[in-house]
Amino acid sequence: MSDIALLPEVHAFLPRSHALFIDGGYVQSHSSQTLAVINPANGEVIAQVADADQADIDAAVESARRGFQQWSRAAPATRGNVLLKLADLLEQHREALAQIETCQSGKIIQISRAFEVDQAAHFLRYYAGWATKISGQTITPSLPSFAGERYTAFTLREPVGVVVGIVPWNFSTMIAIWKLASALVTGCSIIIKPSEFTPLTILRIAELAIDAGLPAGVLNVLTGGGAVGKGLVEHPGTDKVSFTGSVPTGIAVGRSAMGAGLTRATLELGGKNAAGFLRDVDLDKAVNGIIEAGFLHSGQICAAAERFFAHRSQIEPIMDKLAQRLSRLNIGSPLDERTEFGPVTNRQHQQKLDWFFAKARAENNTIIHGGKLIDGPGCYVEPTVILANTINDTLLNEETFGPIATFFPYDTEEELLELMNNTPYGLSASLWTNDLSKALRMVPAINAGTVWVNMHTMLDPAVPFGGNKSSGVGREFGGAFIEDYTELKSVMIRY
Repeated sequence: MSDIALLPEVHAFLPRSHALFIDGGYVQSHSSQTLAVINPANGEVIAQVADADQADIDAAVESARRGFQQWSRAAPATRGNVLLKLADLLEQHREALAQIETCQSGKIIQISRAFEVDQAAHFLRYYAGWATKISGQTITPSLPSFAGERYTAFTLREPVGVVVGIVPWNFSTMIAIWKLASALVTGCSIIIKPSEFTPLTILRIAELAIDAGLPAGVLNVLTGGGAVGKGLVEHPGTDKVSFTGSVPTGIAVGRSAMGAGLTRATLELGGKNAAGFLRDVDLDKAVNGIIEAGFLHSGQICAAAERFFAHRSQIEPIMDKLAQRLSRLNIGSPLDERTEFGPVTNRQHQQKLDWFFAKARAENNTIIHGGKLIDGPGCYVEPTVILANTINDTLLNEETFGPIATFFPYDTEEELLELMNNTPYGLSASLWTNDLSKALRMVPAINAGTVWVNMHTMLDPAVPFGGNKSSGVGREFGGAFIEDYTELKSVMIRY
């Protein structure tokens, strides 16, 4: 097995002195502090980025406010064309961006290419199409006429202002693009705060955005720890926050936003997503579905399934087949094109997963496959299959955000629905069956923002995405995002 050769563009980019991206170019931080970016496949430091301070936050907000004044007045078609040009540039630099992403996140190179870059370009083009389609409506008021006067009214959709986009480490390019595109197409400016673990690709994309024609100040990137995100959310010069990340952090962000003058917030959080397999499903198709639902990118997907419910008569055969498949996975370097399963993104997360393994053993769960860290310099974890004892077991209730599939049997379809809904979260769920009529009858009974049938984790820009209950507030994609990035203004006229 051997790694692909890094491009000269990547070799030149990684060792740079990575500054902050403010007002259309790189600016040295007021802080002397830096953060190391570590390759999770081998534990090596590949870059250093600035750890921004309050002065940097103030500078970025001031830049974004200036950028907003210009960008909000740009013609809608101009906004769309910039996004289209940026999509083209992402494709032109596809391999370099994918390699940077894999080096910083441990994502296998095929996923970096197909999802982080190709899907990001696809989303940019979809959002670009909305630029000329954001509209209000005309209204005939019902006010009575007292002296022959008449009334008419209409509504306008106006950009909300400066957006703070807080991006997690699992899909640092694609999720940044979701936030960037939503803000730019509606006429907002944006400050992206990437995860301290994966800050590099968005810095390179910020350069490309300027090449695409985006005016200075409309997109700013501040690297640093959690204090940077908190400072941006609470800053009086920001108008909206779009956060993707864990439930506890999201709740804290929401509270901070509300306490900072009712700053608007879209929160796309995690959960404990369920996949339910009806009795008629083919066992091999069930196993394929489980790998799709729970093991893509080592389970580090907010919408991934972690709770798997199969009929009592099928659960052991399904787990046995799954264990056999997982034992044959090619685990290795994410830069090797033959690798099927790579590391998790950071050492902190690896240790958290080890805690879950210990918890499963303490609660006498049955570990069918895996359940251990993989020795070596990288952050590798065995893909794991666990059979829980009771519905109260930790691994059926707490989000692991890793390659851990926890199973529990059911006897009736009514029980299956109860089990799937037995969670304070509600981001996603899936049903697997050959009986489409039955699936469509069960879908309304599942309390989740997205319900897939015979698929899982697949997102499309035309289909709104977001969570119910503790899994979030607001929706992304489709036309739903427009409400979260614009203000509705009503205009009434007497004549």
